[in-house]
Amino acid sequence: MTEKYDVVIVGSGMGGLVAGITLAKEGRSVCILEKNNQFGGNLQTFSRDKTIFDTGVHYLGGLDEGQNLYKYFTYLGIMDEVEWLRLDEDGFDIISFGDDEKSYAHAQGYENFIRVLVKDFPEEEVAIRTYCEKLKEMCHSFPLYNVKAGSPNYNESGLFNLNAKDFIASLTSNKKLQAVLAGSNLLYAGDGDKTPFFVHALSVNSYIESSYRCLNGGSQMTKALLRRFKENGGVAYKRHEVVDFLLENKEVVAVKTANGKTIYGDTFISNIEPKLTIKMVGEENLRKSYVKRIEEIKSTVAAFSLYIVLKPDCFEYRNHNYYHYKNSNAVWDLHNYTEQSWPESYMMSMGIRKNANEYGDTITVMTYMHFDDVRHWEDTFNTAANKNERGQSYEDFKKEKEEQLLVEVEKKFPNIRNCIQSMYSSTPLSYRDYIGCNEGAMYGYEKDINNAMQSMISPRTKINNLYFTGASLNMHGILGVTISGMLTCSAILGLEYLVDKVTQANQKESIT
Repeated sequence: MTEKYDVVIVGSGMGGLVAGITLAKEGRSVCILEKNNQFGGNLQTFSRDKTIFDTGVHYLGGLDEGQNLYKYFTYLGIMDEVEWLRLDEDGFDIISFGDDEKSYAHAQGYENFIRVLVKDFPEEEVAIRTYCEKLKEMCHSFPLYNVKAGSPNYNESGLFNLNAKDFIASLTSNKKLQAVLAGSNLLYAGDGDKTPFFVHALSVNSYIESSYRCLNGGSQMTKALLRRFKENGGVAYKRHEVVDFLLENKEVVAVKTANGKTIYGDTFISNIEPKLTIKMVGEENLRKSYVKRIEEIKSTVAAFSLYIVLKPDCFEYRNHNYYHYKNSNAVWDLHNYTEQSWPESYMMSMGIRKNANEYGDTITVMTYMHFDDVRHWEDTFNTAANKNERGQSYEDFKKEKEEQLLVEVEKKFPNIRNCIQSMYSSTPLSYRDYIGCNEGAMYGYEKDINNAMQSMISPRTKINNLYFTGASLNMHGILGVTISGMLTCSAILGLEYLVDKVTQANQKESIT
């Protein structure tokens, strides 16, 4: 029996799930194909010592009623199905530096954000207020970010010619304040020479509006999204790795999976990396200039992550994240580490179960790592479906890096080693194999102010019935990828029509 759907989605990351629900709600028959044992892409969790860790979801912004992610999650029907923990009002992110004993807080709510920073920088209130106004102004230039129809007006608003580092420096000559305002730039792999201010603004704004953690892991979101998807008639298969796109008359007619299935469709959405998609579609089926442009887009830096299972009742839970830098002068230059200077910085986030006491269950520590650091093992692949040992040299490499990173963390948290029950780690190879990102890139494609338009990829490909979605398309992160899924669906359903549906769903919710 031939299996055929109106829409076939390759990859079950957030963008694919959002697109799947949206199109299924519109009466389309939709099938999602996932290569891994778990759905969800970066929403995946894994368990060590009976303890849950998140792969990529450490915290979310914009979840207060009326804010952007709240509106999208309400439309998708998952807002009330996930257990959220609101982070500290007066410091959801704590920024610290090795050359400064003091720590600095990013607080929730713009007036609160200003109040808390002005305590530490009393002479800089004008600069801090100007920074906040510019953040909001920049975000208003992106309609879909604000759940409105329309396209960003790139020409009039100067979206692409404002460098984040330079703009922040133009507001104040206080170097420490500059570093504090840029202090969470591990959220978007900030690079002083390249990162546009709009990337900084879109990343930071929603967290200042409101910041939350998922209790019991981000896979709660996957489960809620899958429930909604299936309730609307959607079909989802895991362990179905797509290995080929079949074309006839310059349109995709089907995809082939590694387990021998051929699944037909009218419309296809690729929620996997565009470079990989093009290889599977066949470069000969696309214009050379289009292939060349996407091939030449650089991916963001990758990550090394340390996963710590804590001894019970040992390490107090902190309801915020830490961004720590060895040096406050190097906040925009962290990717240029040497073997001796690594790690230059880290982001630390804690996990806690629902109904837990005041102690934490887990700690995740993340820092930059270039793929070149693990290139020696690039021909090995290791997924849940296909175990491939990388050898003792790889295990030794990981142990060495675990110790280096832990030594840095100990400087800030001297008692941490005594509270560790067990410790695990992942490298850029882990991200590449499980998430499917190019060379383990954390945040899709690099946004470079020196060549701004190159990295902007339309959801429409050069094949009529094939669309892109996901982190490489627009912005990364839960909010960015949710918007990416909506952007892809707007290319199929119409932008005004879709925004109206989201608005109606929220109006209905507020009435009930």
